[in-house]
Amino acid sequence: MTTDITEIAVLLAGKSHPHVNERVKREFRAIELGEGGLAALDEATRRSIRGAAVMTKVDAAFVDALPTLEIVASFGVGYDLVDAKYCASRNIMVTNTPDVLSEEVADTALGLLINTVRELPKAEAWLRAGRWKADGAYPLTPATLRGRRAGIFGLGRIGLAIARRLEALGLTVSYHNRRPVEGVGYEYHACLKEMAAAVDTLISVVPGGAATEKIVNAEIFEALGPDGIFINIGRGSTVDETALIAALSNGTIRAAGLDVFANEPNVPEALLALPNACLLPHVGSSTRHTRTAMADLVVDNLASWFSGGKAVTPVPETAALNGEKAP
Repeated sequence: MTTDITEIAVLLAGKSHPHVNERVKREFRAIELGEGGLAALDEATRRSIRGAAVMTKVDAAFVDALPTLEIVASFGVGYDLVDAKYCASRNIMVTNTPDVLSEEVADTALGLLINTVRELPKAEAWLRAGRWKADGAYPLTPATLRGRRAGIFGLGRIGLAIARRLEALGLTVSYHNRRPVEGVGYEYHACLKEMAAAVDTLISVVPGGAATEKIVNAEIFEALGPDGIFINIGRGSTVDETALIAALSNGTIRAAGLDVFANEPNVPEALLALPNACLLPHVGSSTRHTRTAMADLVVDNLASWFSGGKAVTPVPETAALNGEKAP
């Protein structure tokens, strides 16, 4: 494996962070993917590409078009747009950007929860519209964080960061994962519906993909109950939005706070019209500090792979490749 990484061709695909583009252009031989896509690149160029920094869909066709591809470095902790299983079958490393955004996303989740429960955006709008002076104090909110029982769906890095914040607020915390997390004292529920019935605040942090498609559905909202608060900071595809709209409209649950949606940036008009839905435009990790750290990790993965044969943050599907590749 060559150590002169400045001669290695790395594809820039998708609308990535400017810092990714700057570093790749400085540290590698950058090839930018234009509007014509891979088909617009000549065969020699495609055969020269050994790495890809992506924020776009990477499917089998994408991979097959790049016969010498070794690593796909994806921007973001979620990588559901990348067919990591297919990449693994082709001995192609896939990386993402965990850890560096966990605290930021957890902050957003907590802010979204407080805004949803205490209706703070609506209270500010009341003030700005002059209604405090004209109509008096903003109405008392029916919900409170006091005494709430929170259930976290997806107790990974971000979920754990959220749990710590909830504990500091005095909430009891439980969680549902496919299996228990070692060394964690929170109550574990083997069934999502069972957890929803046991709590009144459900916070979803799970990634997208076929396994979680619309997994939070009408049955889950029914179990959560009329005082239930639903917060989604994970992926919009995990929620049956039609069922959520119905649950919010008919009082099956009290309110919802959402940072993610099934068809971004298109948010259903029915959701926008609901007074008990607090909505954010997918800003979970959206600070300059954190996005720059994520961008650095994308390029650090490329640099580490090509200089030493190991990625910094491989995804589970390709973790076994984290060593010198077989000739």
